[in-house]
Amino acid sequence: MEGTAFTPALEGIQHVKLEEGEILTTPFLEVCKQILPVIDKFGAAMTLVKTDIGGNISRLESKYSSKPSEFNRLYDMVRTEVAAKTAKASSSCTNGLLWLTRAMDFLVALFRNLLEHKDWKMSQACTDAYGKTLKKWHGWLASSSFTVAMKLAPDRKKFMEVIGGSGDIYADIEKFCISFSPFLEENHKFLASVGLDDLKAS
Repeated sequence: MEGTAFTPALEGIQHVKLEEGEILTTPFLEVCKQILPVIDKFGAAMTLVKTDIGGNISRLESKYSSKPSEFNRLYDMVRTEVAAKTAKASSSCTNGLLWLTRAMDFLVALFRNLLEHKDWKMSQACTDAYGKTLKKWHGWLASSSFTVAMKLAPDRKKFMEVIGGSGDIYADIEKFCISFSPFLEENHKFLASVGLDDLKAS
């Protein structure tokens, strides 16, 4: 593997926003997709997260494809649903963006733990990241499923070797967390501005 498993996402991040503009739909979703191969290497521990992220990307892509010129900017989908009073529906793109952002929050928190706590086992890094991000939004069932899944986390050393490729994995993880986090914060800020950042799982 040329570079690390993060190399494609780091290249993609550069295209997510135009200068002084809003986040663009396709480049943002592409970066989320480019993290899926990293999640794959977690194996069974991340099946729920991967399915969730993949499903929400597909939902948003489908909406974008229906009117590419109208939905070129990510938040225009939300604005359309807010105006139509459909944003709070569980199948809405607004809901899809919210849960995609939360899942990516979890991954960034997990990657930060791997960076900052080199003595932690993978299961500890996962559980701590889950507690900081997704847990408060999940109901009992989702939370229980997640807790069980985290116990299936792979061996940390092997995982880091697999995703490291020929590059500096810790440097790339740091770059990814620093450059991608502002987009997630921006998503939360926008969703909060329309009163939709605190929807819980049904």
